[in-house]
Order: sequence, then C-alpha cells, then structure tokens
Amino acid sequence: MTTSHARAVRAERLDVRDLTVVHHGPDGPVRAVDGVSLSVAPGTALCLLGESGSGKSTLARTLIGLPGRAAEVRGSVRLSCTELGGLGERALAGIRGRRVGYVPQDPDAALDPLRRVGAQLTEVLLRHRVTDGRRAARAAVPGLLDAAGVADPVRVARSHPHELSGGLRQRAAVALALACGPGLLIADEPTTALDALVRARVLDLFAHLVEERGIALLLVTHDMGVARRIGHRAAVMRAGRIVESGPVDVLLRAPEHPYAAALVAAALPGGGRG
Repeated sequence: MTTSHARAVRAERLDVRDLTVVHHGPDGPVRAVDGVSLSVAPGTALCLLGESGSGKSTLARTLIGLPGRAAEVRGSVRLSCTELGGLGERALAGIRGRRVGYVPQDPDAALDPLRRVGAQLTEVLLRHRVTDGRRAARAAVPGLLDAAGVADPVRVARSHPHELSGGLRQRAAVALALACGPGLLIADEPTTALDALVRARVLDLFAHLVEERGIALLLVTHDMGVARRIGHRAAVMRAGRIVESGPVDVLLRAPEHPYAAALVAAALPGGGRG
C-alpha cells in the first residue's frame, strides 16, 4: 500500500461526556446509551468492545449526528474545539466527511449501488470543496483508492459496487470516509464480513492511519483479537454503559469488572492471559 496521495490530516480530539441516548417507542423509553464518557486523542486508537445490543453502534452513529428517529440525546460530544451537540443537520453534514470519517459495518450502507465508485468519491470531494473543480476531483480518485489499499484503483473507480468483492467494497468505503482527510475516523465493525486476509489488510491500513497520519480512531468491535492488534486503549460496553476502560494490554490481561472478565474469557482462552 502506498500513501503518496494521502491528504493532509487536521489533528482532531474526541471528547464525550455523559452522553445519553433515549429511544422512544411504543413500549416506552429505552436508554440505548447511558451516561457514556470517553476520549480519543490524535494518533491513538480506542476499541469499543461489547456484545451485540450493548449500544456500541448507537453510540458510534450518535457521534456523527445520526442517533436514529425519535431519539433524545443529552450530554456533550466535542470534536477538538467544536461542540457537536445542538448543531443542526446542515452544520453536521459539513463536519461528516470533512472532519469525521465513518465506516459502517456493511459497506453497502456507505456506497450508492447505482453509481460508480469513482463518481461517488468525486462527489464527496466536490461537496466539501477539497479540490478545485470536477477535473481535479476525478484526477484525485485513483490516489484515494490506492491509499485505502486498493491494488487496481482505476478499475475499481470505474466499477459499480456490485461488481466488486466484499473486501474491495469495504476498502472503497474506507476511501470514501478518508477522502477529505478527516482527523477522526469512526469504524463500526468494519471487518466482520471479511475473510482473514482482507481483514488483516484493512486493520493494517487503520494502524498506518493512526501511526503515520496521526488520526484519532474509534473502532467498534466485538473481536478481542482486533482490539489487541490495533488498539491503544479499550472500553467495554454493556447495556449502554462503559463498565471498564484502560490500556488494551492491561484490560485483556487482567480485566476487573465481572462482565469484562467474562467477555475476555469467552473470546480468549485463559481469560486473555499469555
């Protein structure tokens, strides 16, 4: 993977304080996120761990201003010096992509099935005024795909998403998230559906972005191996709350909270020791 076309990154710090997300439905209110506080500094990766239904994905979407319909959001989400809570959709749309990149679990949720990958990347660059005109935006597309680990960027740029493998679609989604050089990347279970080789390549890309380009990475995962490989810190989430957090190696080796210990024991033989 080369990074000669990688865009300059503005350092961003994420600080979340007492974030609560309540969904109102026919059966009454449900606290999907309950008083969560966390921070991610530039050049570091925080892995958010937990079982399905623990609130991880709701938290990730709320951070980019997409908590879901009929959701009540309280607390503070600060991106460097910008308080995101209370911003309107227009302001948030200007921040998404430009300062914060988001990679969903299913790349098809990020890619328009009716448009070629290159056209979608071009549109993102134009929307955020990253390049000077359409011609420059089109010229930048192969480099963006190359920086996301795509071996044949010209072919992928000319392809519709359905013409690509799952791994290539995921890397195209990563290129889309990183096109404007955001300082914060939020990735929600981005390797779940990938085979082992492609999974390793995507994780290597994330590690490179953190270590070499200095982005802040919030990686949502249920995979302890992913956390051990890429994370600097980890936080364990249960029923909408962070029950334990700390350096990855410490948390996986000697978790203190009973739920965190059970989670680690179920995933790593010997409870993560060794």
